[in-house]
Amino acid sequence: MPVTCVYGMQWGDEGKGRIVDLLAAKSDFVVRYQGGANAGHTVIVGEEKYVLHLLPSGAIQPSTTNVIGNGVVVDPWILMDEVDHLAGRGIDLTGRLLVSDRAHVVLPHHKTMDQALEALRGDEALGTTSRGIGPAYGDKFRRAGMRVADLLKPERYQELLEANTGAWNAILDKAGLEPIDIAAVIEETAAIGERIRPYAADATGVLIEAWKAGREILCEGAQGFGLDVDHGSYPFVTSSTTGPAGVPAGTGLPPQALGRVVGIVKAYTTRVGAGPFPTRDTGPAGQHLGEVGHEFGATTGRPRDCGWFDAVLGRRAAMTQGATAVALMKLDVLSGLDEIKLCIAYELDGKRVEAPPAWAGDWERCTPVYETHPGWSEDISGARRFEDLPAAAQVYVRRIQEVLEVPVEVISVGAERERFIPLEQGIPVSV
Repeated sequence: MPVTCVYGMQWGDEGKGRIVDLLAAKSDFVVRYQGGANAGHTVIVGEEKYVLHLLPSGAIQPSTTNVIGNGVVVDPWILMDEVDHLAGRGIDLTGRLLVSDRAHVVLPHHKTMDQALEALRGDEALGTTSRGIGPAYGDKFRRAGMRVADLLKPERYQELLEANTGAWNAILDKAGLEPIDIAAVIEETAAIGERIRPYAADATGVLIEAWKAGREILCEGAQGFGLDVDHGSYPFVTSSTTGPAGVPAGTGLPPQALGRVVGIVKAYTTRVGAGPFPTRDTGPAGQHLGEVGHEFGATTGRPRDCGWFDAVLGRRAAMTQGATAVALMKLDVLSGLDEIKLCIAYELDGKRVEAPPAWAGDWERCTPVYETHPGWSEDISGARRFEDLPAAAQVYVRRIQEVLEVPVEVISVGAERERFIPLEQGIPVSV
């Protein structure tokens, strides 16, 4: 049974949690394969709203097994808070949550280091969430990190902490921050290690056996393609591979296991933090998108910058990650706009650009080349078929499918679970 991956094709906050929640109803396993608690996936069920940072969005479904893969950097304190929070709302994850014993751990000082590094960058700050993600991945790749397997062995994590305190404290000292209290960190780590112990497992082995047995496996990306450490707006990116290319490394599943790739895009574009955003709109239209779309970060609460759909970024996200289908989110937010712009290319130094520049400075200087489409005023939240949409909305969505060169198979017309239009083979060419 091919594995399905859901990933964001913009700068994050595309609505991945909503689509994962829909697909999870038919999945046996839902897997996070990268990122950390800097993610924020929102799922709305009836009157209930759930915001998840580390737990896979399948946690809301009653029958799925939820897996945090080895490619994730796990903040065990946040994870246990989420588990406790769901338990208090009647969702028990006992026997339904596995945390890879090979996943690296975010420790308290990683967050302090995150703040220190941002402070040292001054005007060049990246706008991180200060959740310790970058420093934790940095320790991982300089082979000085702590994994869940280490967290379960007191003698091992004490050794790791004591061996690396000097390097961490040197950075903190330069930023004018207090040094790490190693004794306090060891005490905190011991307590949280016992809490996470019941969930620790050889997640890779479990997933491989499930795949071989033909079970339905759904992999959930965090952040978006524009924040990918290799293909995004570097250095204004996250510290992991955000697309389905990260699934094999982040889970242990073989590359050939991945068969269906669902890319998620909003009908417009948003971004949080520093970095390029050519289609940003600071006028009335951008204000409309932010207010009607309730565009505030699920993790940070920061208002998101809003702008028009960027097909340059979307095409690259679809092409490099092998998207087989697209879910178009928040089409309803565009209702009420007289006209809608669609960026199909950039202009840089007088030349037309069809792909994102490698250097963020060039990307920042790009001017969008727009098509202008008529808007619509109707409330489309009740649409359940493509034909129910206003003619102008149909034209706009068909054009997005055309420029991305991937079939749009889901259209979201509201935040609630049931407010979407399913399309098995993409949008019809004519109606």
